[in-house]
Amino acid sequence: MNGHADPLASLDPRLEWRAAGTADLDDWAALIARTAAVERPVWYERRADLEQVLESRTNPAAANTVLGFDARDAVRAYGRITKNPDGEKAIGYGCVDPAWQGHGIGTGLLGWMEARTRQRFAEDAVPGSTPRLRLHMEQQHTHQAALFGDAGYRIVRYYNEMHRPLADGFPEAVLGEGLELVGFGPELHEPVRLAHNEAFRDHWGSEPRDEEAWGFVVNDPLARPDLSAVVVEQSTGKVAGYQLASYDAVSAGSRGYKEGYTDLLGVRREFRGRGVAQALLADAMRRFAAAGMDKASLDVDSENPTGALALYAKMGYVAVNTSMAWDKEL
Repeated sequence: MNGHADPLASLDPRLEWRAAGTADLDDWAALIARTAAVERPVWYERRADLEQVLESRTNPAAANTVLGFDARDAVRAYGRITKNPDGEKAIGYGCVDPAWQGHGIGTGLLGWMEARTRQRFAEDAVPGSTPRLRLHMEQQHTHQAALFGDAGYRIVRYYNEMHRPLADGFPEAVLGEGLELVGFGPELHEPVRLAHNEAFRDHWGSEPRDEEAWGFVVNDPLARPDLSAVVVEQSTGKVAGYQLASYDAVSAGSRGYKEGYTDLLGVRREFRGRGVAQALLADAMRRFAAAGMDKASLDVDSENPTGALALYAKMGYVAVNTSMAWDKEL
């Protein structure tokens, strides 16, 4: 165990704990859906997302996931962490069945995440690194805030979910000379990955996406390449910026409207100030509307250094929900 405590030691003994496997997919997804039905998050993991979790080589499920089973072999709790080998943080995910909440199981899961995070940092042996675990939650989930606060976590960032009604028409956006907007296809997967890593190099909390992580982005079950686009420099073919979108039919049913969601929007530094982001957003709105969507939506770091929040507001986006990132040094 690399000189660190066994992560399983903190877990509640009323449940039997083991790593997630393929045979658990249906029950695992059902647990998350039961929890979401009560807590009503904007998005939650589905079976197809969990299949991707099990496929990861960077974060093997055998060491980085845990499921808690009751006496009837029903899944009642779930936790996992992810970490890039040279990353400065691990990120924790998990939930507890609503019928089992309030009995310390979540506290035990946090203990498992923290112990496993310490192990991961020891395994990666990045010089000068301090183990850090990051957790995300939506503002309305006050029970999570109490759990995180009691465990010594602190809020380090706020994010705004923003919506833009498509019935209001579309903004005009003029793309700079020498630039062209094109569709997003497989031939652009790798060029856009490289552009993304460069564009987000100065963003708080962002880490480069390797081929595996990027594969999970472009092959996400909700990804909609037909609603996505890329701006390229005509003379060189270099990617200047990109807008990668998704659509969640399950969310549309629960929220009562259809939204095209911009998962990633980025512009390389040397192309900023040439209307790339505006053109991509205006194009996204038209694509979303043509596909029958009611709203365009996205999330933005409230302290984004590129002025993205002001840009989105100028283009008609309005904040509708807040989420937070919590950190703890271990």
